[in-house]
Amino acid sequence: MRSTYVFGHRNPDTDSVCAAITLSYLKNKRGENTFPRVLGHINKETKFVLNYFGIKEPEYLNNVKVQLRNVHYNKGVMLDEYASLKEVTHYMQEHHATAIPIVDERKHIKSLITLKEIAMLFVETSKEHLYTSYDNIVNALNGKEILKFHDEFDGTVIAGSYQSQTFIETTKLQSSDILIVGNRYKVIEHALEEKIALIVLTNNFTLDETLLSLAKQNHVSVISSNFDTYNTCNQITLSNYVKTILLNLSPSVVHELDYLTDFIQESSKKGFTNYPVLNKKNECLGLIRVTDAANYDKKHVILVDHNNLEQSVPGIDEASIVEIIDHHNLGAIGTNIPINFRSMPVGCTCTIIYHLYEENHIPIPKDMAGLMMSAILSDTLILKSPTTTDLDKQAVENLAKICNENVEEFGYKMLKAGSSVEGMEVEDIIYQDFKSYKVGASSLGISQIVTMDFERMKDHIDEFVDKLNNIARGTYDTVTLFITDVVKNGSYVLYNDASKSILEDSFDLTEIEEGTFLPKLVSRKKQILPKIMEVLERKN
Repeated sequence: MRSTYVFGHRNPDTDSVCAAITLSYLKNKRGENTFPRVLGHINKETKFVLNYFGIKEPEYLNNVKVQLRNVHYNKGVMLDEYASLKEVTHYMQEHHATAIPIVDERKHIKSLITLKEIAMLFVETSKEHLYTSYDNIVNALNGKEILKFHDEFDGTVIAGSYQSQTFIETTKLQSSDILIVGNRYKVIEHALEEKIALIVLTNNFTLDETLLSLAKQNHVSVISSNFDTYNTCNQITLSNYVKTILLNLSPSVVHELDYLTDFIQESSKKGFTNYPVLNKKNECLGLIRVTDAANYDKKHVILVDHNNLEQSVPGIDEASIVEIIDHHNLGAIGTNIPINFRSMPVGCTCTIIYHLYEENHIPIPKDMAGLMMSAILSDTLILKSPTTTDLDKQAVENLAKICNENVEEFGYKMLKAGSSVEGMEVEDIIYQDFKSYKVGASSLGISQIVTMDFERMKDHIDEFVDKLNNIARGTYDTVTLFITDVVKNGSYVLYNDASKSILEDSFDLTEIEEGTFLPKLVSRKKQILPKIMEVLERKN
């Protein structure tokens, strides 16, 4: 069953995290295989909620780019360094490959052998030496086992193809020698008496009882070949261990976690066709060819609480978006195929997810109810935001009953836990809930935090403005930080220098300065974003 990641936007807030967790729970109850993820560090408020209801923080997802492990390459294609050259050539034909990774017993890469290197063996390499196993020889010669006293041979190949007396008088045999011979009694007898390592009999010849007894007595291994002497001499070369001709001992390798785009770029520079694929333990997993790059599986994702590319995970354009659940305005996200897209004008994504539970008749456990209730209270500022709808209120009422919580008391406890900025760096405060938007040719960044600590922040306004100017430089036309106070029911605003006139036009102010309090302005989605976007659209 395929895996699907469920996640909210970057700089996750309570709604995006709780929506990912609760939707994933619902999907899995329906028999799917989903995993909630976050795209950044969660804030104090969200940590409070997760701890309060005993839910583990979702794992971090850094990107959804296609990796080599998602590519349909030749997984499992490799051979042991003790495989014969015949095995290698047949293996290449079987897998339609021009190269094969060669590995040791730990599957660590030893070399990448190519068809060209095997072909060169018959042109440039001496055929007199053999280093291989008994079984490899039998296989290479389509032969038959007669006697086996040695598992492995490392010696000189000698063809007993001339007159017996001449052979006996001129050829000095060693204990490691391998003799290829036909029906030549005297030569065979001489070789057996010299106690060589192996006799290969051509043309399916076999030993009589006398010679067979002598072979047993002197522990000489014997194989009967299916070929004549000439072809046996050629074919036995293919029984050699592939390790005997390895040339490329440091091949270019790739790793299964490498990104496909990087592989395509690097392979075009190197100009190679085949690359062994390794895992974290440097174990070989198989062989990837450049042509395999066109055949891969995209990672499947479900987006919650956003539908804008700039707010989503890096590599989202390489992923397969299968579903979107959101309560924001439509952003610039497209899909190649129709998907489930649930968008409702409510105050919180978890309100939509609550209705999905109802529609699918999935019972809501206490912890999931607590997460959804918390998200709705967070996004609607305890149901006081102008984004709040009757559906949000109804959902909170029903969810509060399931988790047995007093809405007002829990809401203020949650906001208080998450509103303190003590000990936080200026940059951390700004990026705690920062969202990017494209408005024609303009770029807009809006950060919003909910806190009752503005008095603590006032002493550092210059630092905030400097940071907002740095963030804007070369990236954004307008960058703002709205500091929302639920008790005072309004927001203080800080902004980069170039945004002064835009904010004055957006909120009908004759003069604005850093830290101006805007009463009854608490909703980024419904009160802040639309007004700024309208002004930027007029200027484009």
